[in-house]
Amino acid sequence: MQIYVLRWKERLNKKMSEISESKTVLITGASRGIGKAMAVLFAIKGYKVFINYNHSENEAHELYNRLMEKGISIALFKADVSKREQVDAMVENCVSRFGKVEILINNAGISHQKMFTDISGQEWDEMINVNLKGVFNCSQSVLEYMLRQKKGKIINISSVWGMVGAACEVHYSAAKAGVIGFTKALAKELGPSNIQVNCIAPGIIKTDMINSFSEEELNELKEATPLMKLGKSEDIAACALFLASENADFITGQVISPNGGFVI
Repeated sequence: MQIYVLRWKERLNKKMSEISESKTVLITGASRGIGKAMAVLFAIKGYKVFINYNHSENEAHELYNRLMEKGISIALFKADVSKREQVDAMVENCVSRFGKVEILINNAGISHQKMFTDISGQEWDEMINVNLKGVFNCSQSVLEYMLRQKKGKIINISSVWGMVGAACEVHYSAAKAGVIGFTKALAKELGPSNIQVNCIAPGIIKTDMINSFSEEELNELKEATPLMKLGKSEDIAACALFLASENADFITGQVISPNGGFVI
């Protein structure tokens, strides 16, 4: 009986040690779509997950409650990534809650279809502020801690349209192309500090962002994809999990595009 109790205590102590040593990931725009899929996958894999949201409050709290019921270490924070003071407060809250932030996934973004000649200055600024300035704000804020640790990973979510451009989405394509350039440059700067910076450029993924597409348009996109199907949020989450892992420690400044062959 005494041997059994000792072994049980050893297993419990080992489990508690694993929990305390699990890495912390901060995911922006994590209440829906790709961000939500990443939050769920990282949580299942034992990471401490810090969920950011801005407008989708109901979805964020629903996800939070769902993961909390499973006993997962998770936190929730509302912040507009285009506002630096809100971002700094979010990062400080993450470090206060979990002790550190080791992985940042810049996923928050907006999309908008419009002819270039019809895009207003306000619409242009909003697209750049959320999709590109948000990446700048969050990355610079977490680096205050990552540089001290001499370790960290930043994963930026761009788009296949950032690689090849899309008609009627010039402002979106420009912002996402900026994310790719940002990734490559920052990776060179942070390499000596043992911080990897990589980018995921998803192809056509079944999320709310393509709700405006007609069935005919979606079928055309499928036919233009060699694998003859659209991607899932889980496909992108799996890619992010790999880049966040130790298996990707020698990968930096790269753009990985899970797109089913849509762009080769």
